[in-house]
Amino acid sequence: MLFVSFVVKKQTLRGEKKNMNCEEHEETDRLSTPKRTLSLFDSTCLIVGIIIGAGIFETAPTIAAAGGSATGMFALWIVGGLLSLAGALCYAELATTYPREGGDYVYLTRAYGPWAGFLFGWIQLVIARPGDITLMAFIFATYAMTLVGPIVPDGLAGHELALKLGLASAAVVALTLINVLGVRHGKRTQNVLTVVKVLGLVAIFAVAFATEGPGDAPRLLSASERRPLALALILVLFTYGGWNEMAYVAAEVKRPKHNILRALVLGTVAVTVLYLAVNAAFLHALGLEGMARSGAVGVDVINTVLPQWGGRLLAALVCVSALGAMNGQIFAGARVSYALGTEHRPFGWLGLWNSRTGTPVVALAVQAFLAVGLIVAFGSFEETILYTAAAVYSFYLATSLALIVLRRREPDVARPYRVTGYPVVPLVFAACCGFLIYKAFVYSPLWAGISAAILLAGLPIYWLSTYVEGKGLGTRD
Repeated sequence: MLFVSFVVKKQTLRGEKKNMNCEEHEETDRLSTPKRTLSLFDSTCLIVGIIIGAGIFETAPTIAAAGGSATGMFALWIVGGLLSLAGALCYAELATTYPREGGDYVYLTRAYGPWAGFLFGWIQLVIARPGDITLMAFIFATYAMTLVGPIVPDGLAGHELALKLGLASAAVVALTLINVLGVRHGKRTQNVLTVVKVLGLVAIFAVAFATEGPGDAPRLLSASERRPLALALILVLFTYGGWNEMAYVAAEVKRPKHNILRALVLGTVAVTVLYLAVNAAFLHALGLEGMARSGAVGVDVINTVLPQWGGRLLAALVCVSALGAMNGQIFAGARVSYALGTEHRPFGWLGLWNSRTGTPVVALAVQAFLAVGLIVAFGSFEETILYTAAAVYSFYLATSLALIVLRRREPDVARPYRVTGYPVVPLVFAACCGFLIYKAFVYSPLWAGISAAILLAGLPIYWLSTYVEGKGLGTRD
């Protein structure tokens, strides 16, 4: 805020005429609102593009080892898909009932009060969104290293970490600039990357079934070969993560009462089918034991047919997948920060919607700055995921319960879609979120504790802001 005040004072010293122009431009940005430009295809590509990052290549071996058999492995993926669909149905009711920018921010504010919406926006701004972008940036950089390694100048040899961090940061900045230019550029980039990554997964499927496979009789893995089921479920749901992003851009979806539900269901079901098909291909090519022991399952599959170029082709596919997920996260995540800025005056500088580009430029820039900061601070995928897990699932839990609260508090509000199986579906999803929060603290008490401390720090920030304002921070109807 001090920076904003300094800029405003400096502008007033430059002359009354120029100051009036700046004020008019700022007022135009504030009055500008999101336009409904996302079709059903755009919305579905957004969901599929965010969900299918590179998680399938990272988690498939561990999930196979936890399943212990082909049946157990597929059961874990099906359970993950059903739980994700349950969550998507909850968000479909909320998003079609309140089709505004901000997603969980809107629902939590209406269900529990402005403080809850503020905490969600705070965590999304500081932890969740920059962390999600950082996770995909690290995966992109890891696989990009295999592509650029042969052309790296000799002077950079031995500086792999610096090069990796540079590639990750460059990806964040480049995709942010594309989204700053306008919704049209952002959604076109998303559509292209999504189509390419799906075609790439289909190609791996075809290559895998073109091989003869190991030819061994199927068997159960021994107890020593298995991995914990709880860990596998965490990894499965992480791999399915991202379907909730549809709610963040609800105000930009054409025919929201119909297309939001269709996009959520189509996207989640399509990803589930694709994941099952890809795992079937891995199983056919490598067998359960080979799959469970694989350090890079996609590379091992492709190398059965293309031993010299398989690794590079797979690396290129993973890079495209990670970029597609990053672009969707950048596109949707900035809308949450924008909503925080429109509702809470101390963060008003985030709530500017640029009328010329049709994007929340300031929110996009701040999001990129924080993501690059996390890239430099953590330096690895594992550290980043431990930083985000507990906070992310805490708000999934709160939002799923908000559906029940709003049903009772606002019974007369028109609901174009009502969750099938209510209230069992939201309660099952809430229980799943509670389980994952518990496991996050068990696996990493340090980072989960730090994440919780940052979450709680949002409360005094909220109370201080209301005290300074001299009144409660209201919300839009």
